[in-house]
Amino acid sequence: MREEDKVTPDLVFRDPYILDFLGLKDSYAEKDLEAAILREIESFILELGVGFCFVARQQRMQIDDRDYYLDLLFYHRKLRRLIAIDLKIGQFEAADKGQMELYLGWLKRHAGEPDEAEPLGMILCAGKSTEHIAFLELQKSGIHVASYWTDLLPKRELERKLHEAVRLARARLGVAED
Repeated sequence: MREEDKVTPDLVFRDPYILDFLGLKDSYAEKDLEAAILREIESFILELGVGFCFVARQQRMQIDDRDYYLDLLFYHRKLRRLIAIDLKIGQFEAADKGQMELYLGWLKRHAGEPDEAEPLGMILCAGKSTEHIAFLELQKSGIHVASYWTDLLPKRELERKLHEAVRLARARLGVAED
């Protein structure tokens, strides 16, 4: 980032997102998750990070004779592109990639401005398998998968996840463990 002074999608998207402020308990549907996010939109945008601007909820997309609805649509000021967010209350599934690719194609053709970069997608799900994500090569599609937590984890579990994230980041950068 310093060399090019450029913000990249990898610097913008995080994983996981802590959504405890939504007040979701036990079981809930995707529409409950979406409604809670919109009720707490300011807190949700703050959790997403700097530069996100809310554009639409349930963005309607007509393709042939079918209607599709994207859960949430944002614009990122620094990336200068639309960000499509699809909410999932379960584990990430391989089929979710195809659905997001459809949304991104529609946004590119019908919603993007000529001076904007191509839209990006984020599938925000309750859980994910890193092996599934690796095989699908989502980064080539401009799709990011992030998990969310509706409750804060106990301190020990948070520490374990933090250490694991640091280990994975070092491995990607080729930095030796301390």
